[in-house]
Amino acid sequence: MYAVLRRYNVNRGAVDQILQRVNDGFVPQISKARGFVAYYVVNSGDGLVSVSVFEDKQGADDSNRVASEWVRQNLHGLITTAPVIISGDVAAQHMAAV
Repeated sequence: MYAVLRRYNVNRGAVDQILQRVNDGFVPQISKARGFVAYYVVNSGDGLVSVSVFEDKQGADDSNRVASEWVRQNLHGLITTAPVIISGDVAAQHMAAV
């Protein structure tokens, strides 16, 4: 598996608006991406961090292009700087038994 973390600095008071747009517009789009496994957004208190997990690097790379375009079109004025993007192979994992 391959993961992408994107760290966004956001305008004060914009978190709820961003999360609504992400849930309504971006989540349906990214969940259809090739090799999609999971998507999460963490509210760090001073920004947002998204975590996207894919079966392989190609799916993750494709998602970066999709995310970049989506953010440019839908979050203009709500994001203060370009995101910091970290990506790589998932090196360790463990999930609770359901």
